[in-house]
Amino acid sequence: MRVIVTGGAGFIGSALVRYLVDSVGAEVLNIDKLTYAANLQSLAPVSGAKGYHFLQADIADRAAMDRAFAEFKPEAVMHLAAESHVDRSITGSDVFIKTNIVGTYTLLEAARAYWSGLGEADKARFRFLHVSTDEVYGSLGEEGLFREDTPYDPSSPYSASKAASDHLALAWHRTFGLPTMISNCSNNYGPYHFPEKLIPLMILNALDGKPLPVYGNGANVRDWLYVEDHVKALWTIVQKGRLGETYNVGGSNERRNIDVVHTVCDLLDELRPAPASRRKLITFVADRPGHDQRYAIDSGKIQSELGWRAEETFETGLRKTVAWYLANQSWWGPIREKAYGGERLGLLSTPAPAKAAVAP
Repeated sequence: MRVIVTGGAGFIGSALVRYLVDSVGAEVLNIDKLTYAANLQSLAPVSGAKGYHFLQADIADRAAMDRAFAEFKPEAVMHLAAESHVDRSITGSDVFIKTNIVGTYTLLEAARAYWSGLGEADKARFRFLHVSTDEVYGSLGEEGLFREDTPYDPSSPYSASKAASDHLALAWHRTFGLPTMISNCSNNYGPYHFPEKLIPLMILNALDGKPLPVYGNGANVRDWLYVEDHVKALWTIVQKGRLGETYNVGGSNERRNIDVVHTVCDLLDELRPAPASRRKLITFVADRPGHDQRYAIDSGKIQSELGWRAEETFETGLRKTVAWYLANQSWWGPIREKAYGGERLGLLSTPAPAKAAVAP
């Protein structure tokens, strides 16, 4: 099968490309703009494979997307390209609007133009999977789970932009017949994760003996999903999912943020002992603006309809993740030195006033 993966140099995207090329045997065109969080080193295991192709392009560039469709002739699109860090959306929301909304619109239109020109058998076979987040649903209380029919209630510029792109993908199915599907996943973790996110940031700061910043009191709850389980779910949806449907993908591993950090510290103390417990590095900092209290996914639909289930528990997946970072400084070392050193992101700033018009 010929598959376009957008954002294939990112964390989840690269895991998907590696899985499709190595395990599925698909022919893959990875389209990535190569922004700050992209890393072609994450694709080193498949970069020389016959079935792997790379195109550096912006999904908001319609001409480039039209050429990619025309030349590669995909049977499926798995759309992961997105700006994804909540903290960065607080301090710079414009790129989230451009990539996540305008970019998704542009890709949908390019896909629609290509799909419309296919023969009937190829049109029936074509699939477009839009990969999204559970953050579009907002925040849960102490009980309950996000279901596919949970009303959208995004809290951050990031989640609002993803909610908008979800609606576009569904509308392109209902209005134009484009065979789209949507997946909404819980928090991913695993190897090759850019170190601005909680788990890799805690691992690397702890290794450096730096403070481990925890927002608020650390009681915010997330459902954690091992990235390799996630990409298997995405492929399952492309193969078996019903058109126009949404599938929630979660790991059924709810943890408070502070408990996640404690576990990371304890694993590092076991695998690479230090003179003192890494827990002493934990520092509570001012909470993130608009910080959702709890996310938890009900994965019952994808389990019952499509037969997917997560294989990793949080304990087994996190141990694999910590061990990977300990063994792969060659991957994360240059990132810490040149791209992101662990500084605090997402602090509120006062927007600059618009410039006054100058009379002619």
